[in-house]
Amino acid sequence: MSLLLVLDLIGTFVFAISGATAGVARRLDLFGILVLSFVAGNFGGITRDVLIGSVPPAGITDWRYVAVSGLAGVITFYWYPAVDRLRSPVLMFDAAGLALFAVAGAHKALSFGLNPVMAALLGMLTGIGGGMMRDVLLADVPTVLRADLYAVAALAGAGVVVIGYLLQIPPVATTIAGALLCFGLRLMAIRHGWRLPVPKSIDQEDLKAEKPSSKKIRRS
Repeated sequence: MSLLLVLDLIGTFVFAISGATAGVARRLDLFGILVLSFVAGNFGGITRDVLIGSVPPAGITDWRYVAVSGLAGVITFYWYPAVDRLRSPVLMFDAAGLALFAVAGAHKALSFGLNPVMAALLGMLTGIGGGMMRDVLLADVPTVLRADLYAVAALAGAGVVVIGYLLQIPPVATTIAGALLCFGLRLMAIRHGWRLPVPKSIDQEDLKAEKPSSKKIRRS
């Protein structure tokens, strides 16, 4: 079994657990939880494979991806209290899946001959795709659009893989380094509230000042 396949399957498992955990928290039934498990665990990889021309995608042709996703969903459904004992389980598994998928996505993009910049971006997309679709199905604003350094962490991890490829560093070393950087950056961002700049909220008094008064409306 290749390093890329191992990373993909482990990433699928931990992302599927994050999807299943979110489903249990929303009190979905078993079928709904299994759907979320598969989507969270495989959507990013499927999107990557379609974009680089690796079709049909491994997520729907290799039974191991479906089996790993289903196993994660069943484990979470029946043993949710054990999973829930972990601190912020959805965030932790999501960060782990993000790290593994970011480096695996970059590796696969490089193996298909993409240039380094696009390989790093595809690694990021692989990492954020499953979480985005999970949040969309749960009618949430996707985490990548509002969370602390979510996409930035994925891009950093994928970037380490690409830099290592250019410097001809052994893939195992860059994989470990990239995954640890992504995972650590994501957890530190959650812990300390690190995030990219956001627009300043409009003060309610300013909004009132901008609206025409009722008296002015009557006069007109």
